[in-house]
Amino acid sequence: MQIKPFQATYPLFDRIPSPDTFCAEAKHAFLDYQRKQWLDQTGAPGMYIYRIEGHPHTHTGLVALNAVEDFFEGRIKQHENTLHSREQRQMELLLRWEAILKPVLLTYPPVPEINAWMEHFIQQHPPFVEAYFKNERQTQRLWAVTSEVDILYLQQLFSRNVGEVYIADGHHRTSTVALLNRQYADQYPQLDFDHLFCAYFAADQLDILDYNRVVEGMNGLTAEEFFARLSEVFEIEHVDYPRKPRKKFALKMYFRDHWYRLQWREEVLAGFNPDDLPVLLDVSLLNELVLHRILGIRDIRNDARITYVEGTKGLKGIRKAVRKSPYCFGFVLYPISFEDMTRVADAGKNLPPKSTYFEPRMKSGFLIRRLGR
Repeated sequence: MQIKPFQATYPLFDRIPSPDTFCAEAKHAFLDYQRKQWLDQTGAPGMYIYRIEGHPHTHTGLVALNAVEDFFEGRIKQHENTLHSREQRQMELLLRWEAILKPVLLTYPPVPEINAWMEHFIQQHPPFVEAYFKNERQTQRLWAVTSEVDILYLQQLFSRNVGEVYIADGHHRTSTVALLNRQYADQYPQLDFDHLFCAYFAADQLDILDYNRVVEGMNGLTAEEFFARLSEVFEIEHVDYPRKPRKKFALKMYFRDHWYRLQWREEVLAGFNPDDLPVLLDVSLLNELVLHRILGIRDIRNDARITYVEGTKGLKGIRKAVRKSPYCFGFVLYPISFEDMTRVADAGKNLPPKSTYFEPRMKSGFLIRRLGR
């Protein structure tokens, strides 16, 4: 990868009443933060080690610029479709701010040498920014790598060991910068659209969590008819003491204060055609065989009957969402693996919407890249 240093903008947390509020409102108040002089800028260009510490995990990555050409040439791989309306909204914000408030989260197979170098640097240097976020009970810290020798070494490490990366979070930020680079760069010569603002977290520094579904309405079916249709594709078993699924092709369903274990029938899995998809996913089967064929939902992304529940909210989050209506039910899925995600991306395909939920979640406004040249 073609990674490069840059001058970063960051919050002066000693002037800020609440880090939680500051980052939560950054998208709406960024220009106001500048007027209040709550932001500062690093002196020498650098790369930045970003560490997020919370219970029970610690996540460490590197923030740098990446040539947008790597995206056009397929070395930065995506696995989600982007929406033109969201790209237009993102474009309006970037041009108004002349800045990007959060890096794109990229992941790659672990490289022990990179992890070891960052850990050694952290032990030898103090962070230049840190803040505790009460809502997540999480501390986030940044270290600046500004030595030309260190920067060159990191560039060589990435050039030798990281031939391609995968977008974990930030598909629309990526596609928007790419769009600005290709179509609007001449209109804004004072702004740099040649580089993406990126955070590289190796796969062993990320948690891929489940992304679950709550659906309202049974498409005119009675409960008995609904279960009969489900039994055509699942082996169904009532569960007294529910846990999240422990393996692929096993789901949990919550309906009217009862939990059920759902296992795809063998004939359903045997009907998979490898030519249609690079890998068979629970979410793809659920979307097609249950949400579409049984419940009549054709637009998975926009149908108002579907609510998506992040895995961080656990089974309690599903219960809470389902109990809003006697006609609601929730599906809990096993998380998609890193290997399955990369196989989809490598094949040039897309995961269904809301298939993965990645931790850590970087904060908007914690590290900012100004677009001015």
